[in-house]
Amino acid sequence: EIGSGLVGSEMCIRDRVNVVYEDAFAVVLEKPPHLAVHPTLNYPYDTLANGYAAWAAQQGISPVFRPVNRIDKDTSGLLVVAKDDATHIGLSQQMAVHSVERAYRTIVYGGFAQDEGFVESNLGRSKTDRKKMAVYPASEPHTKYAYTGYQVLERLNNFTMLECRLKTGRTHQIRIHMKYLGYPLIGDYLYNPDMERIQRQALHAWKLIFRHPITGEILSFTAPLPKDMAMVAGDTPWSIS
Repeated sequence: EIGSGLVGSEMCIRDRVNVVYEDAFAVVLEKPPHLAVHPTLNYPYDTLANGYAAWAAQQGISPVFRPVNRIDKDTSGLLVVAKDDATHIGLSQQMAVHSVERAYRTIVYGGFAQDEGFVESNLGRSKTDRKKMAVYPASEPHTKYAYTGYQVLERLNNFTMLECRLKTGRTHQIRIHMKYLGYPLIGDYLYNPDMERIQRQALHAWKLIFRHPITGEILSFTAPLPKDMAMVAGDTPWSIS
């Protein structure tokens, strides 16, 4: 596990991060919610990057943090980190041509009208709140195309669990696309600030599939639904874990 090493001279990572897979070239990590990936002004020490550097130093490998995919601080789930530049380039090229499969599980308010479908739009910074993203027409400058496919997994107590698959990886993509459809994520402090049932957006990166850039092997990983998302609908559990 990553998380027990010292960062700098004093600060320790609070969260423990599960190592799902490791070889000489890459490591797949399961990040808990409420853990930032990179240091920021608000989170200078307790980040995945800091924890990885400390863990790598203990393992005698390069402490350089080379994440291939990124997830928000309050999103849980899988991400892959390359141990060297060649592996990072190979995996990043797969990301660029959308051959890395990424599937998320999320819980939204409402019964969700369609069992499956997709939403595509351009996304860019909101003109009224720079912390938020917004949906724009393709003609809008300084925006980028985004595609999210979705499938209903289960409906329970006026909530719906969805699987979302990305062809692009824009900032807040699933969060803003679901809000655009009229089904905001539970617990999303930016787009649906109702924290009664969960203290973060109910979004989990549950599946990751990619071709190993060195060996050519297809690698597939899943991470179980976290407890806070499993209990969102109340005492009745989801049949999907």
